Amino acid sequence: MRFFVSLFKNKKYLLLAATALGGILLVKLLFFSPMGVKGVRLANRDLKAQVYGNGQVEAKIVVGVSSKITGRIVEVFFDQGDSVKRGQLMARLENEDFAQQVQQASATALKGGSDREVEVANYKKALANLKLAEKDTRRFQDLAEKDYVSRQQAEQYETAYHVAKEELQRTKAAMESTRMGESAAQANTRYTVSKQGDTTILAPQDGLVITRNLELGAIVTPGQSMFDLTDPQTVWVKANVDESQMKGVTVGKKAVITLRSRPDEPFEGKVARVGRQSDRVTEEAEVDVGFAAVPEDFRLGEQAEVFVLVEEKTAIPSIPTTAIVWRMKKRGVWVVAEGRLTYREISGGIEDRRGFLEVTGGLGPDEVVAVAPPSEMQKFEEGLRVKVEK
Repeated sequence: MRFFVSLFKNKKYLLLAATALGGILLVKLLFFSPMGVKGVRLANRDLKAQVYGNGQVEAKIVVGVSSKITGRIVEVFFDQGDSVKRGQLMARLENEDFAQQVQQASATALKGGSDREVEVANYKKALANLKLAEKDTRRFQDLAEKDYVSRQQAEQYETAYHVAKEELQRTKAAMESTRMGESAAQANTRYTVSKQGDTTILAPQDGLVITRNLELGAIVTPGQSMFDLTDPQTVWVKANVDESQMKGVTVGKKAVITLRSRPDEPFEGKVARVGRQSDRVTEEAEVDVGFAAVPEDFRLGEQAEVFVLVEEKTAIPSIPTTAIVWRMKKRGVWVVAEGRLTYREISGGIEDRRGFLEVTGGLGPDEVVAVAPPSEMQKFEEGLRVKVEK
């Protein structure tokens, strides 16, 4: 009986001891075991340094097609999205009044021509009469000097000569007046024909109709835009780039354009123009990036992102940017040495937007750099024990 009681007591002590030992091991495991981290080393990669910008799709050249006159639209031949060629008829205005004015002006010009011909004939007749009167005057003056006719009769022919001379001047003035009247009538005809031509709205250039602002039956006034045209080849992205990132952004640099409507379809581009003035509020500069091939279904004003390639290198040592920490505005990493963390400043080069940084100094090729989630890396400190997990 005593044997069983003694065994029960020893078993109870053993259980308590085992429980205490387990607790100690659990505390050690939870609070004193090394922190698990992922280790990375320098690796040679092809890197591209790209500058980010966002903006809208815009057109360098947008032309408003308008009328020179006031009129009612009776025909429209193009709509937005249509391509047009220079000189194509895009719309027509009501032109009945102008047609009547052209007929009236043409009739006036014809009458002016007829009047001019009459005055030319009168001028020729007066010129002939003057020549005849001049001959008669000379002949009768000779006869009067020889007393074959009276002096009075000779003076009558001399008076007729002066009358004929004045008549010639009158007909010459009348002929010049009708000539000028005819010229004015012809100019008026050309003007009315031109005004009639203004009722036809022609495309001023090759392009794409972006908007049609007026419809059939609407009244258009001079200068009011009926259509907006753009040259698709002048479409680009007007991007805003942080002025701190502008180093290396120059005309001709390659770029990648992403449209909001097609986020998974990048377009090749090139920097076409770099702004010389930054926005004083946003501290951003304008960079215009042209498409290598403009999308057929582009929309002006669409949101877009650009990545300008400012530098690229091949097979250079680099590490993931998730391993980088900043202290006093300097880059550094946590190096694992004999199971403990050591902070190391490094010098970096270009940074690839895929998440890699070129390392130019401060880190050897065989050294292991600790990487962990940001919340865990905030707990890193000098000498902390870690375990590099595979």
